[in-house]
Amino acid sequence: MAVLTSLLAGLLFGIGLMVSGMANPAKVLGFLDVAGRWDPSLAFVMASAIAVGALAFLVAGRLQRSWLGLPMQLPGNASVTPRLVLGSAAFGIGWGLAGFCPGPALVALGAGYPKAWGFVAAMLAGMAVFELIERLAAPAESGTW
Repeated sequence: MAVLTSLLAGLLFGIGLMVSGMANPAKVLGFLDVAGRWDPSLAFVMASAIAVGALAFLVAGRLQRSWLGLPMQLPGNASVTPRLVLGSAAFGIGWGLAGFCPGPALVALGAGYPKAWGFVAAMLAGMAVFELIERLAAPAESGTW
């Protein structure tokens, strides 16, 4: 049941990205071009997403188990670290250059946007480099090799 629910949630998310225009890099870049021909329509999409997400986190924070009976796992660390700032900056730079972030890039890939192939390839390469760095750093952090 959890897999089916995840599939339906992913499909609903993808449909929402397509309907809102978030999977269209031209629309996203228009939103990010605040000094030029700014398109504010995605601000409403983002504000709606933040409102729905805040409500969901409020409800989820009071539950011990999800509605499917699975244990509730919410993030626990709220501190701002250099790692978080650097990661956020890299995310923002990539979003601003390509007009994609990970979710919409996968939707755009499925919708046939050619630019999405390059972005997804770069995203996967970045994830692989991150994993490699994490694995190399893990023994050093534990004090053993």
